[in-house]
Amino acid sequence: MKWPRAEDLLAGPRGRRLCWSLLDPGDYPGWDLVWDGANRGNLTGLTDELAACVARTDLDSTVVHADQLTLLAALVEPVQTAMYWQEPDDDDYALSAREVRDTLLPVAQAVTMAPEARWWASPVAANSQQYMEWPGEHGGPPALTATVTELATWRTATIENEQSAQEWPEDPSAPLSGHWWSVPVPSRIPSTTRSIPGLGAVGLALVEDGFGQRNARCWPVAPRPGARIYEISSPEDWTELVGRYPVDVSKSRRHDWWRATGWAGRWFIPDFAAVAADYDAVHLSVAGYLATAGRALSVNDGRTVLAGWDPDRTFWLTDVLAASGPATDWLELDDGPLGWTLSGASA
Repeated sequence: MKWPRAEDLLAGPRGRRLCWSLLDPGDYPGWDLVWDGANRGNLTGLTDELAACVARTDLDSTVVHADQLTLLAALVEPVQTAMYWQEPDDDDYALSAREVRDTLLPVAQAVTMAPEARWWASPVAANSQQYMEWPGEHGGPPALTATVTELATWRTATIENEQSAQEWPEDPSAPLSGHWWSVPVPSRIPSTTRSIPGLGAVGLALVEDGFGQRNARCWPVAPRPGARIYEISSPEDWTELVGRYPVDVSKSRRHDWWRATGWAGRWFIPDFAAVAADYDAVHLSVAGYLATAGRALSVNDGRTVLAGWDPDRTFWLTDVLAASGPATDWLELDDGPLGWTLSGASA
C-alpha cells in the first residue's frame, strides 16, 4: 500500500483537521487571527495569514522527522472531534473551503513524507493485533467465536431499526436522531488495532465518540494464516465495499447524516453478514480513515458515510482469531505524548 496523495488527504475532514492540528507557528501574532477565525467557522480573508502560519511552522522537525508517538498524538484531536450526528463544528466548517485546503497542502505533503507515519498506510499488522476492553465491558478473555451468530443478530437489528424509522418524517431537518454509525455495532464482533512501541494498542488513543475512559485491558490476538482481509485505504475502497454488499439505511440515518453532510437522499452501509462470505475481516488504515471518514461518497444511486470506525481498527467477521499471550492493563495519566502507561497491575 502507499499513501494517498496529499490532495486526497485534504479532501477528508479528518485529514484537514490533522493538518490544522500540526501547525505550530510559534509566537507569530497572525496565528491569533487565524485561530479566532477558525473558531468562528470563517477563515475568509485570512488565507494569507494562514499561509504565513504554515510557512513559519518547521514542518521538517515537527512533522517529517517527528517520532511515532508525537505524530500519533496529533491524530487524537481530529479523531475525538469527529461527530456524525450533528453539523460540522466551526473548525471543520472553516477548514472545508477550497482556498484553505490549498493553503494547508504543504502540511499534508509533510505528513505523507514522514517515515514514522508510513505504517498509517499499511495493511493490517497481523503479528501485533490487540483486542481492547474498557472497564465493565466484558470482564474476561476476548470473545473470539460465534461471529456468524453475532453478525446475523446485527443484520436483523439493522433491518428492524430501518423498518422502525419508516414513520419518521421525510424532512431531514426534523429534530430526530438514531443510529449514526456505519460499523457492525452494537455487537460482540471482535475488533482490534495494532500495538506500537510505547502503546498497548492504537485503539487506546484513537477513539471516535469516546467516554473519557482512563484505563483499559489489552489482549494480544493473532489471525490464522491466510485470513482474507479487505483493506480500506482510500474512499474508493470504502465505496467499492458498500457497493458490492449494500444495505439500505436511508430512513434510520437520514436526519443525522444530513446534518453531518448536507445530503438528503438514499444512504447505504455494508451488509457485513454478506461481506463475511468473502472476507474474514475488514481493516481501515489510518490513511484510509483520514481521506474517507465523514464524507458523503457516491455509491449506487445514493451516498455512504464512513462513520464511527476508528483508525487502524479491524473488524473480524469470522472465527479466525486466537489469543496469543497474556493481557496487559493500561492507565491514562497526564504525562507523555499520549498519556497512556503500562499498569503495574497488568495481568
